[in-house]
Amino acid sequence: MKHDKQVTLAITGASGAPYALTLLKSLVNADYQVYVLISSAAKVVFATEENVKIPGRPEDAAAFFTEHCGAKPDQIKVFGKEEWFSPVASGSAAPAKMVVCPCSTGTLSAISIGASDNLIERAADVVLKERGQLILVPREMPLSSIHLENMLKLSQMGATIMPAAPGFYHNPKTIDDLVDFVVARILDHLGIEQSLVARWGYQSSKHSKD
Repeated sequence: MKHDKQVTLAITGASGAPYALTLLKSLVNADYQVYVLISSAAKVVFATEENVKIPGRPEDAAAFFTEHCGAKPDQIKVFGKEEWFSPVASGSAAPAKMVVCPCSTGTLSAISIGASDNLIERAADVVLKERGQLILVPREMPLSSIHLENMLKLSQMGATIMPAAPGFYHNPKTIDDLVDFVVARILDHLGIEQSLVARWGYQSSKHSKD
């Protein structure tokens, strides 16, 4: 797998499991290798929102996601929160693109101060220090001054802040349509072709028969 066809996807404990699953499927369909980092809190959210139990062992979690997304063998790799010898822990091997989706405000705060207390925080720190592309997808409301200050700080560092705030100009008819809107915008920023939602002024093939 070419280095430019790799993405790190971190999934944290904010509400928004459908965003993470749809994004993962889209990356797989685009033939990207995905390094998945998932927090303990995110597993609780998956059980609550998707009625899905993510296995505890990284290799078992990888097998689950591989089957769920129809991925190729080894296309999805899952690393534990303290696997410091994984590629994402070092700038010499980590993908240049990383998305935290959804991004909890706790993770947002930790990344903003370079805490690096777990692999998700370290991977984000690596992307920032290597001047890679870091996209953070917070899902919280209302936002406190602390949250806003952390977002501003990270934006000034070069991160892209993309709140999970779907639009309605594509005339959504289902919850999946709203999820697709957010995921489509993430893919646009990653420079990955997508057909989930048309850009403004263009007719979507997905909704052309509606």
